[in-house]
Amino acid sequence: MKVLHTVITERSVSRAALKLGSTQPAVSAQLRRLRHLVGDHLLVRAGSGMAPTPLALELLEPAGELLRHAATIFGGSSARAFEPATAKQAFRIAASDYLDPLFLPGLVERLKTVAPGIELEIHALSADYDYRRGLARGEVELVIGNWLQPPGELHLARLFSDEVVCLVAQDHPAVRNPRAWTAERYLAAEHLAPTPLHPGARGVIDEFLTQQGLSRRVAVRSPYFGLAPLMVARSRLVLTTGRLFCSRYAQRLPVRVVRCPVGFPPLSYYQLWHDATHAAPAARWLREQVRDVVRNLVAEAQAPRRRTPAQDDSTSQETPA
Repeated sequence: MKVLHTVITERSVSRAALKLGSTQPAVSAQLRRLRHLVGDHLLVRAGSGMAPTPLALELLEPAGELLRHAATIFGGSSARAFEPATAKQAFRIAASDYLDPLFLPGLVERLKTVAPGIELEIHALSADYDYRRGLARGEVELVIGNWLQPPGELHLARLFSDEVVCLVAQDHPAVRNPRAWTAERYLAAEHLAPTPLHPGARGVIDEFLTQQGLSRRVAVRSPYFGLAPLMVARSRLVLTTGRLFCSRYAQRLPVRVVRCPVGFPPLSYYQLWHDATHAAPAARWLREQVRDVVRNLVAEAQAPRRRTPAQDDSTSQETPA
């Protein structure tokens, strides 16, 4: 098919051989076979050159279309470049709402601005959803969340790491008397925690505490993490999570961000994907958008918190709302 298209386009066996990186005898032999297969001369003498027959001209476009399909199937990822401005593709992601309440709205805004023709389906990363199976079966292209040790069988990219802090009501004892907010009092307090991703599992906070031989009193478990700050504001519950998440609510609810007296490692947020979509241009583009949205959110959140050495009080244990 490639010889047929090139010979008709070039109208010369020698030029076609040069373009195909072949030899004139080899192309001539293939042209003879093509003539036999289609029952037509395809190229005929016309003065000092060659001219395509009417049938050859009819076959030119179908041959080109077939070559384009073959390039899509066999040409690798470079043959299937993703064009966001004209794409009509559907993307499916599974994501927690622990990262930042502005993350998913920001991602939707970016995707619909850059690729207005796409569709986005968001699955909750909850105890009812097996994200490993979802990725393996192609039900989702991407999973976004935080893990102490992310699954080793999947591809991953770390989005960012965040300091672990506590969110409490503005009149909580940890705010009124920060120096008395010790590890013992923290562990003895009543805590609010997200529902585990699957039965019997522990969240990253409780998993780390268990590794240290410690435990806390979890008084409330909820799958609705976005409602947790409001629950905290109306109780003596303690929510332990990343500073970025807490800072969003400290700006508009009667809550405060205080230091966590237990030395947790930073919370690391990742995006995970399966090997089946690793090289796909569309999936790679989606991962790049997620990365850029998170980077922008983190940069915006950190900018107001930058302080000069003179302003920094190393003894302060509370971040005001």
